[in-house]
Amino acid sequence: MRAALIVCAALALACRSDKIIPPTNSVILAVRGEGTVLDRFTGEIWVRGNVAYTTTWGNRGAPGNAVKIWDVSGNVPTLVDSLIVPGAGTLGDVQASDDGQLLVVATEYAPNGSIMIYSLADPLKPVLITRYATGLTAPGVHTAEVQLVNGTLYAFLSIDPGAGSPARLVIVALSDPTAPVQVFTAAMGSPYVHDVFVRDGILFTALWDQGVKIWDIGGAGSGTVANPIPLGQVFTVNGEVHNIWWFHNAVTGDKRFAFVGEEQGGSVGSSSGGDIHVIDVSNFASPREVAFFHVPGAGTHNFWVDEARGILYAAYYNAGVRAIDVTGDLSSCDPASKDAFGRCDLAKMGKELAHGPSGVGPVYIWGVQLIGTRLFASDMLNGIWELAPASFPPD
Repeated sequence: MRAALIVCAALALACRSDKIIPPTNSVILAVRGEGTVLDRFTGEIWVRGNVAYTTTWGNRGAPGNAVKIWDVSGNVPTLVDSLIVPGAGTLGDVQASDDGQLLVVATEYAPNGSIMIYSLADPLKPVLITRYATGLTAPGVHTAEVQLVNGTLYAFLSIDPGAGSPARLVIVALSDPTAPVQVFTAAMGSPYVHDVFVRDGILFTALWDQGVKIWDIGGAGSGTVANPIPLGQVFTVNGEVHNIWWFHNAVTGDKRFAFVGEEQGGSVGSSSGGDIHVIDVSNFASPREVAFFHVPGAGTHNFWVDEARGILYAAYYNAGVRAIDVTGDLSSCDPASKDAFGRCDLAKMGKELAHGPSGVGPVYIWGVQLIGTRLFASDMLNGIWELAPASFPPD
Protein backbone atom coordinates (compact mmCIF):
# COMPACT_ATOMS: atom_id res chain seq x y z
CA MET A 1 0.00 0.00 0.00
CA ARG A 2 1.32 3.44 -0.89
CA ALA A 3 0.68 7.01 0.13
CA ALA A 4 -1.90 7.23 -2.64
CA LEU A 5 -4.19 5.21 -0.38
CA ILE A 6 -5.45 7.95 1.92
CA VAL A 7 -6.77 7.35 5.43
CA CYS A 8 -10.25 8.77 6.04
CA ALA A 9 -10.25 11.91 8.14
CA ALA A 10 -12.57 10.28 10.62
CA LEU A 11 -12.32 6.76 12.02
CA ALA A 12 -12.35 4.26 9.17
CA LEU A 13 -15.40 2.52 10.58
CA ALA A 14 -17.34 5.71 10.04
CA CYS A 15 -16.24 6.18 6.44
CA ARG A 16 -18.72 5.92 3.58
CA SER A 17 -18.78 2.41 2.09
CA ASP A 18 -20.87 1.85 -1.02
CA LYS A 19 -22.45 -1.58 -1.30
CA ILE A 20 -20.66 -3.71 -3.89
CA ILE A 21 -22.91 -6.34 -5.39
CA PRO A 22 -21.20 -9.61 -6.41
CA PRO A 23 -22.39 -11.61 -9.43
CA THR A 24 -25.32 -13.91 -8.83
CA ASN A 25 -23.25 -17.07 -9.33
CA SER A 26 -20.80 -16.08 -6.56
CA VAL A 27 -21.54 -17.85 -3.27
CA ILE A 28 -20.58 -16.64 0.21
CA LEU A 29 -17.34 -17.64 1.93
CA ALA A 30 -18.68 -18.56 5.35
CA VAL A 31 -17.11 -16.91 8.41
CA ARG A 32 -15.61 -19.39 10.86
CA GLY A 33 -14.17 -16.86 13.27
CA GLU A 34 -12.83 -13.35 13.82
CA GLY A 35 -9.94 -11.96 15.82
CA THR A 36 -10.62 -8.30 16.46
CA VAL A 37 -8.06 -5.48 16.28
CA LEU A 38 -9.35 -1.94 16.71
CA ASP A 39 -6.31 -0.10 18.13
CA ARG A 40 -4.36 -0.17 14.86
CA PHE A 41 -4.93 -0.78 11.14
CA THR A 42 -4.10 -4.41 10.35
CA GLY A 43 -1.71 -4.99 7.45
CA GLU A 44 -0.03 -8.14 6.16
CA ILE A 45 -0.69 -11.69 7.35
CA TRP A 46 1.43 -14.84 7.56
CA VAL A 47 0.20 -18.15 8.93
CA ARG A 48 2.34 -21.15 9.80
CA GLY A 49 0.79 -24.14 11.50
CA ASN A 50 -1.45 -22.92 14.29
CA VAL A 51 0.15 -19.49 14.62
CA ALA A 52 -0.64 -16.36 12.61
CA TYR A 53 1.28 -13.09 12.49
CA THR A 54 -0.28 -9.82 11.35
CA THR A 55 1.49 -6.51 10.92
CA THR A 56 0.03 -3.05 11.47
CA TRP A 57 0.07 -0.03 9.20
CA GLY A 58 -0.13 3.76 9.35
CA ASN A 59 -1.67 5.45 12.36
CA ARG A 60 -5.04 4.79 13.96
CA GLY A 61 -4.39 6.71 17.14
CA ALA A 62 -1.50 4.30 17.67
CA PRO A 63 1.35 3.81 15.18
CA GLY A 64 1.60 0.75 12.97
CA ASN A 65 4.55 -0.66 14.87
CA ALA A 66 3.05 -3.87 16.27
CA VAL A 67 3.15 -7.47 15.09
CA LYS A 68 0.07 -9.25 16.44
CA ILE A 69 0.59 -12.92 17.30
CA TRP A 70 -2.42 -15.24 17.08
CA ASP A 71 -3.29 -18.76 18.12
CA VAL A 72 -5.36 -20.08 15.21
CA SER A 73 -5.64 -23.69 16.37
CA GLY A 74 -9.40 -23.19 16.66
CA ASN A 75 -11.87 -21.46 14.37
CA VAL A 76 -11.66 -18.18 16.31
CA PRO A 77 -8.21 -16.52 16.14
CA THR A 78 -7.05 -15.71 19.68
CA LEU A 79 -4.60 -12.87 20.30
CA VAL A 80 -1.63 -14.17 22.28
CA ASP A 81 0.80 -11.26 22.23
CA SER A 82 1.79 -8.02 20.50
CA LEU A 83 5.38 -7.56 19.45
CA ILE A 84 6.29 -3.85 19.33
CA VAL A 85 8.98 -2.97 16.78
CA PRO A 86 11.04 0.01 18.01
CA GLY A 87 11.85 2.83 15.62
CA ALA A 88 9.21 1.83 13.05
CA GLY A 89 6.59 4.23 11.75
CA THR A 90 4.75 1.43 9.99
CA LEU A 91 5.31 -2.22 9.13
CA GLY A 92 5.16 -3.97 5.79
CA ASP A 93 5.55 -7.66 5.05
CA VAL A 94 5.82 -10.41 7.60
CA GLN A 95 6.99 -13.88 6.52
CA ALA A 96 8.33 -17.03 8.13
CA SER A 97 11.06 -19.04 6.42
CA ASP A 98 10.02 -22.36 4.91
CA ASP A 99 11.69 -24.29 7.72
CA GLY A 100 9.85 -22.26 10.35
CA GLN A 101 13.07 -21.07 12.01
CA LEU A 102 12.93 -17.34 11.17
CA LEU A 103 10.39 -14.54 11.02
CA VAL A 104 11.25 -11.49 8.89
CA VAL A 105 9.39 -8.18 9.26
CA ALA A 106 9.85 -5.13 7.00
CA THR A 107 9.85 -1.65 8.57
CA GLU A 108 9.33 1.86 7.22
CA TYR A 109 10.14 4.88 7.06
CA ALA A 110 13.37 6.94 7.01
CA PRO A 111 15.67 6.91 8.92
CA ASN A 112 14.62 3.49 10.22
CA GLY A 113 13.96 1.36 7.15
CA SER A 114 15.07 -2.15 7.97
CA ILE A 115 14.20 -5.78 8.29
CA MET A 116 13.81 -7.34 11.72
CA ILE A 117 14.89 -10.98 11.90
CA TYR A 118 13.43 -13.05 14.73
CA SER A 119 13.97 -16.60 15.94
CA LEU A 120 10.84 -18.75 15.98
CA ALA A 121 12.22 -21.38 18.36
CA ASP A 122 8.97 -20.60 20.20
CA PRO A 123 6.53 -19.51 17.45
CA LEU A 124 4.38 -17.65 19.99
CA LYS A 125 7.37 -15.72 21.37
CA PRO A 126 9.61 -14.47 18.55
CA VAL A 127 13.05 -13.39 19.78
CA LEU A 128 15.01 -10.73 17.91
CA ILE A 129 18.19 -12.03 16.29
CA THR A 130 19.22 -8.86 14.48
CA ARG A 131 17.98 -5.73 12.79
CA TYR A 132 19.42 -5.32 9.29
CA ALA A 133 19.65 -1.66 8.31
CA THR A 134 21.98 0.19 5.95
CA GLY A 135 22.03 3.49 4.12
CA LEU A 136 20.25 1.78 1.24
CA THR A 137 17.37 0.53 3.41
CA ALA A 138 16.97 3.82 5.30
CA PRO A 139 14.15 5.24 3.12
CA GLY A 140 12.02 2.26 4.13
CA VAL A 141 11.63 -1.43 3.31
CA HIS A 142 8.15 -1.69 1.87
CA THR A 143 8.13 -5.42 1.23
CA ALA A 144 10.51 -8.27 2.01
CA GLU A 145 10.13 -11.69 0.41
CA VAL A 146 12.09 -14.56 1.93
CA GLN A 147 12.93 -17.43 -0.43
CA LEU A 148 15.40 -20.26 -0.91
CA VAL A 149 17.39 -20.15 -4.14
CA ASN A 150 19.73 -23.06 -4.82
CA GLY A 151 19.81 -23.95 -1.14
CA THR A 152 20.53 -20.46 0.22
CA LEU A 153 17.96 -18.34 2.02
CA TYR A 154 17.63 -14.77 0.73
CA ALA A 155 15.51 -11.74 1.56
CA PHE A 156 14.43 -9.63 -1.43
CA LEU A 157 13.85 -6.09 -0.17
CA SER A 158 11.79 -3.51 -2.09
CA ILE A 159 13.12 -0.14 -0.96
CA ASP A 160 11.05 3.05 -0.95
CA PRO A 161 12.25 6.03 -2.96
CA GLY A 162 13.76 8.69 -0.70
CA ALA A 163 15.02 12.24 -0.93
CA GLY A 164 17.42 12.11 -3.84
CA SER A 165 17.35 8.31 -4.03
CA PRO A 166 15.26 6.20 -6.41
CA ALA A 167 13.39 3.05 -5.49
CA ARG A 168 15.61 -0.01 -5.55
CA LEU A 169 15.83 -3.73 -4.98
CA VAL A 170 18.25 -4.98 -2.33
CA ILE A 171 18.94 -8.71 -1.96
CA VAL A 172 20.57 -10.04 1.19
CA ALA A 173 21.73 -13.56 2.04
CA LEU A 174 20.43 -14.92 5.34
CA SER A 175 22.77 -17.92 5.57
CA ASP A 176 23.85 -16.48 8.91
CA PRO A 177 20.78 -14.63 10.23
CA THR A 178 22.92 -12.84 12.80
CA ALA A 179 24.89 -11.17 9.97
CA PRO A 180 22.90 -10.74 6.72
CA VAL A 181 25.07 -9.99 3.68
CA GLN A 182 24.01 -7.82 0.75
CA VAL A 183 24.64 -9.66 -2.52
CA PHE A 184 22.87 -7.42 -5.04
CA THR A 185 21.27 -4.03 -5.41
CA ALA A 186 19.97 -1.94 -8.31
CA ALA A 187 17.70 1.05 -8.72
CA MET A 188 14.47 0.04 -10.45
CA GLY A 189 10.79 0.89 -10.66
CA SER A 190 8.83 4.02 -11.55
CA PRO A 191 8.23 5.36 -9.01
CA TYR A 192 8.34 2.13 -6.97
CA VAL A 193 9.58 -1.41 -6.97
CA HIS A 194 6.74 -2.69 -4.89
CA ASP A 195 7.07 -6.44 -4.57
CA VAL A 196 8.75 -9.51 -6.03
CA PHE A 197 7.90 -13.15 -6.66
CA VAL A 198 10.63 -15.79 -6.65
CA ARG A 199 10.24 -19.36 -7.88
CA ASP A 200 12.34 -21.98 -9.69
CA GLY A 201 15.29 -19.62 -9.97
CA ILE A 202 13.16 -16.94 -11.68
CA LEU A 203 12.62 -13.48 -10.20
CA PHE A 204 9.56 -11.37 -11.09
CA THR A 205 9.69 -7.71 -10.05
CA ALA A 206 6.62 -5.46 -9.75
CA LEU A 207 7.87 -2.11 -11.05
CA TRP A 208 4.65 -0.06 -10.88
CA ASP A 209 4.54 1.96 -14.12
CA GLN A 210 7.50 0.03 -15.57
CA GLY A 211 5.39 -3.12 -15.55
CA VAL A 212 6.62 -6.60 -14.74
CA LYS A 213 10.23 -7.54 -15.35
CA ILE A 214 11.43 -11.15 -15.37
CA TRP A 215 14.97 -12.11 -14.34
CA ASP A 216 17.03 -15.29 -14.38
CA ILE A 217 18.63 -15.85 -10.95
CA GLY A 218 19.65 -19.45 -11.54
CA GLY A 219 16.65 -21.08 -13.19
CA ALA A 220 17.03 -20.31 -16.89
CA GLY A 221 20.69 -19.87 -17.74
CA SER A 222 23.74 -18.16 -16.31
CA GLY A 223 21.97 -15.68 -14.02
CA THR A 224 22.50 -15.79 -10.26
CA VAL A 225 21.04 -13.99 -7.26
CA ALA A 226 24.17 -11.85 -7.19
CA ASN A 227 23.93 -11.23 -10.94
CA PRO A 228 20.30 -11.31 -12.16
CA ILE A 229 19.98 -11.40 -15.95
CA PRO A 230 16.89 -9.78 -17.51
CA LEU A 231 14.73 -12.15 -19.55
CA GLY A 232 11.72 -10.06 -20.53
CA GLN A 233 9.30 -7.30 -19.55
CA VAL A 234 5.64 -6.49 -20.03
CA PHE A 235 3.67 -3.29 -19.42
CA THR A 236 0.18 -4.09 -18.16
CA VAL A 237 -2.90 -2.04 -18.96
CA ASN A 238 -3.14 0.92 -16.52
CA GLY A 239 0.28 0.20 -14.95
CA GLU A 240 0.54 0.48 -11.15
CA VAL A 241 1.91 -3.05 -10.87
CA HIS A 242 1.72 -4.02 -7.21
CA ASN A 243 2.23 -7.78 -6.80
CA ILE A 244 2.74 -10.99 -8.80
CA TRP A 245 2.07 -14.72 -8.53
CA TRP A 246 3.53 -17.16 -11.07
CA PHE A 247 0.92 -19.94 -11.23
CA HIS A 248 2.09 -23.57 -11.30
CA ASN A 249 -0.98 -25.66 -12.08
CA ALA A 250 -0.59 -28.73 -9.86
CA VAL A 251 -3.04 -30.75 -11.95
CA THR A 252 -1.73 -30.11 -15.47
CA GLY A 253 1.85 -29.08 -14.67
CA ASP A 254 1.28 -25.95 -16.74
CA LYS A 255 3.32 -22.83 -15.80
CA ARG A 256 1.92 -20.55 -18.44
CA PHE A 257 0.23 -17.75 -16.48
CA ALA A 258 1.28 -15.12 -13.96
CA PHE A 259 -1.26 -13.04 -12.06
CA VAL A 260 -0.50 -9.37 -11.52
CA GLY A 261 -2.22 -7.05 -9.06
CA GLU A 262 -2.82 -3.40 -9.94
CA GLU A 263 -3.22 -0.96 -7.06
CA GLN A 264 -4.85 2.37 -7.77
CA GLY A 265 -5.53 5.05 -5.18
CA GLY A 266 -8.21 4.72 -2.56
CA SER A 267 -9.32 5.61 0.94
CA VAL A 268 -9.07 3.21 3.87
CA GLY A 269 -12.51 1.89 4.71
CA SER A 270 -14.40 3.22 1.73
CA SER A 271 -12.82 2.94 -1.71
CA SER A 272 -10.13 1.31 -3.82
CA GLY A 273 -9.35 0.50 -7.44
CA GLY A 274 -7.31 -1.81 -9.62
CA ASP A 275 -7.68 -5.06 -11.54
CA ILE A 276 -6.00 -8.45 -11.61
CA HIS A 277 -4.09 -8.89 -14.88
CA VAL A 278 -3.25 -12.27 -16.40
CA ILE A 279 0.09 -12.51 -18.19
CA ASP A 280 1.10 -15.33 -20.52
CA VAL A 281 4.71 -16.05 -19.54
CA SER A 282 5.19 -19.21 -21.58
CA ASN A 283 7.92 -17.23 -23.38
CA PHE A 284 9.83 -15.19 -20.80
CA ALA A 285 11.33 -13.07 -23.58
CA SER A 286 7.91 -12.03 -24.81
CA PRO A 287 5.31 -11.99 -22.02
CA ARG A 288 1.89 -10.63 -22.95
CA GLU A 289 -1.30 -9.68 -21.16
CA VAL A 290 -4.19 -11.95 -22.14
CA ALA A 291 -6.93 -11.50 -19.53
CA PHE A 292 -8.10 -9.49 -16.53
CA PHE A 293 -10.54 -9.56 -13.62
CA HIS A 294 -12.41 -6.45 -12.51
CA VAL A 295 -14.65 -5.72 -9.53
CA PRO A 296 -16.67 -2.52 -10.02
CA GLY A 297 -16.05 -0.06 -7.20
CA ALA A 298 -13.08 -1.90 -5.68
CA GLY A 299 -9.44 -2.80 -6.27
CA THR A 300 -7.23 -5.73 -5.51
CA HIS A 301 -4.32 -5.85 -3.11
CA ASN A 302 -2.51 -9.11 -2.28
CA PHE A 303 -3.60 -12.60 -3.29
CA TRP A 304 -2.93 -16.30 -2.77
CA VAL A 305 -3.43 -19.19 -5.19
CA ASP A 306 -4.69 -22.66 -4.30
CA GLU A 307 -2.67 -24.34 -7.05
CA ALA A 308 -4.05 -27.82 -6.38
CA ARG A 309 -7.60 -26.72 -7.19
CA GLY A 310 -6.94 -23.72 -9.41
CA ILE A 311 -8.51 -21.01 -7.23
CA LEU A 312 -7.07 -17.54 -6.79
CA TYR A 313 -8.10 -15.79 -3.56
CA ALA A 314 -7.76 -12.04 -3.92
CA ALA A 315 -7.92 -9.40 -1.20
CA TYR A 316 -10.19 -6.74 -2.69
CA TYR A 317 -10.13 -4.11 0.06
CA ASN A 318 -13.71 -2.77 0.44
CA ALA A 319 -15.07 -5.70 -1.64
CA GLY A 320 -13.66 -8.33 0.73
CA VAL A 321 -12.13 -11.57 -0.54
CA ARG A 322 -12.92 -12.82 -4.04
CA ALA A 323 -12.34 -16.46 -5.07
CA ILE A 324 -11.65 -16.82 -8.80
CA ASP A 325 -11.46 -19.95 -10.95
CA VAL A 326 -8.13 -19.84 -12.79
CA THR A 327 -8.28 -23.27 -14.41
CA GLY A 328 -8.25 -23.75 -18.17
CA ASP A 329 -6.98 -21.52 -20.94
CA LEU A 330 -7.50 -18.00 -19.56
CA SER A 331 -6.50 -16.49 -22.91
CA SER A 332 -9.40 -18.11 -24.79
CA CYS A 333 -12.93 -16.73 -24.64
CA ASP A 334 -15.84 -15.83 -26.89
CA PRO A 335 -15.86 -12.36 -28.51
CA ALA A 336 -18.52 -11.10 -26.07
CA SER A 337 -16.08 -11.66 -23.21
CA LYS A 338 -13.22 -9.68 -24.77
CA ASP A 339 -12.42 -6.02 -24.11
CA ALA A 340 -11.06 -3.39 -26.50
CA PHE A 341 -7.50 -4.65 -25.90
CA GLY A 342 -8.46 -8.20 -26.87
CA ARG A 343 -8.15 -9.44 -23.29
CA CYS A 344 -10.55 -12.02 -21.86
CA ASP A 345 -12.73 -10.62 -19.08
CA LEU A 346 -12.76 -13.30 -16.38
CA ALA A 347 -15.79 -11.75 -14.69
CA LYS A 348 -17.83 -11.98 -17.91
CA MET A 349 -16.62 -15.56 -18.25
CA GLY A 350 -18.27 -16.35 -14.90
CA LYS A 351 -14.97 -17.10 -13.19
CA GLU A 352 -15.86 -15.64 -9.78
CA LEU A 353 -16.74 -18.53 -7.47
CA ALA A 354 -17.27 -16.93 -4.07
CA HIS A 355 -16.88 -13.83 -1.93
CA GLY A 356 -16.78 -12.91 1.74
CA PRO A 357 -16.96 -12.12 4.57
CA SER A 358 -20.57 -11.07 4.15
CA GLY A 359 -23.04 -9.47 6.55
CA VAL A 360 -20.36 -8.31 9.00
CA GLY A 361 -20.27 -4.58 8.27
CA PRO A 362 -17.55 -2.67 6.38
CA VAL A 363 -14.32 -4.52 5.64
CA TYR A 364 -11.05 -3.51 4.01
CA ILE A 365 -9.15 -6.69 3.24
CA TRP A 366 -5.37 -6.34 2.86
CA GLY A 367 -4.11 -9.91 2.54
CA VAL A 368 -5.25 -13.50 2.28
CA GLN A 369 -3.61 -16.89 2.82
CA LEU A 370 -4.84 -20.45 2.42
CA ILE A 371 -3.42 -23.08 4.76
CA GLY A 372 -4.85 -26.52 4.03
CA THR A 373 -8.60 -26.16 4.43
CA ARG A 374 -8.35 -22.87 6.32
CA LEU A 375 -8.61 -19.49 4.62
CA PHE A 376 -7.34 -16.44 6.52
CA ALA A 377 -7.76 -12.78 5.65
CA SER A 378 -6.29 -9.66 7.25
CA ASP A 379 -8.73 -6.77 7.49
CA MET A 380 -7.43 -3.23 8.04
CA LEU A 381 -10.59 -2.27 9.90
CA ASN A 382 -11.39 -5.35 11.93
CA GLY A 383 -8.34 -7.61 12.37
CA ILE A 384 -8.22 -11.20 11.13
CA TRP A 385 -10.87 -13.53 9.71
CA GLU A 386 -10.95 -17.25 9.25
CA LEU A 387 -13.21 -18.20 6.32
CA ALA A 388 -14.31 -21.47 4.78
CA PRO A 389 -12.54 -21.94 1.41
CA ALA A 390 -14.45 -21.90 -1.84
CA SER A 391 -16.04 -25.13 -3.00
CA PHE A 392 -14.73 -26.01 -6.46
CA PRO A 393 -15.92 -27.77 -8.41
CA PRO A 394 -19.19 -26.55 -6.89
CA ASP A 395 -20.93 -29.02 -4.56
